Amino acid sequence: MQILVSVVSDEEVAEAVAGGADILDVKNPHEGSLGAATPDVIRSIRAAAPAKCPVSVAIGDAPQLPGTMALAALGAASCGVEYVKVGLFGARNLAEGTDMVRAVCLAARSGNPEVTVMIAGYADSGSNGTISPEDLPQAAAEGGADGCMLDTLAKGSENLFAHMNPEELSRFLDRCRELGLATALAGKLRIDDAPMLRELGPDIAGFRSAVCGGDRAGGRVDADSVRRLKAALNSSQP
Repeated sequence: MQILVSVVSDEEVAEAVAGGADILDVKNPHEGSLGAATPDVIRSIRAAAPAKCPVSVAIGDAPQLPGTMALAALGAASCGVEYVKVGLFGARNLAEGTDMVRAVCLAARSGNPEVTVMIAGYADSGSNGTISPEDLPQAAAEGGADGCMLDTLAKGSENLFAHMNPEELSRFLDRCRELGLATALAGKLRIDDAPMLRELGPDIAGFRSAVCGGDRAGGRVDADSVRRLKAALNSSQP
């Protein structure tokens, strides 16, 4: 399992890398769950990160405006990053989700044919009307994405496991695998969730608040926290 650590500036890169982050994820927590950073921030983080460390860019909790998000995807992919990630906030069903994914994938790959496109949906879709976790993998696959992530839109006290139980998450991951998609889980995940994450076995687990003292917007990534988290996820203990 790879550990994705979200960073907001080049100042956090060294701490994340020292702690053992496998992927750096550029986001702006002040603009939402998958808030987008500006191009200069993205480029500065890519420049500060080791060449061998992949960088992912979130381009927002996307409204159902495929043309607008296609431009955002093109811009992100042109910043030299390895992953582009979009949240299907405006998509309400499979058809809308597929349309958005297709637009984002075509645009991102026109800027960088090698870029990996990850599609994110929300485990708390029942409370916000977004595309369901059941339809998300199909939309990602039909639209041409490389992978699929479940996150949470609300960033209050409840995390991913408050909205979907392990059986539901396992079905989501199995469906992604059936469709040939890389798998990822996020959503205020904590070190205490490590045993369940090991059991579920996503390809990628994403973190920010857990490595920032619980403060995703105002905190700073701490190398020791990343290191402890990685050790817990790699532990062979039940």
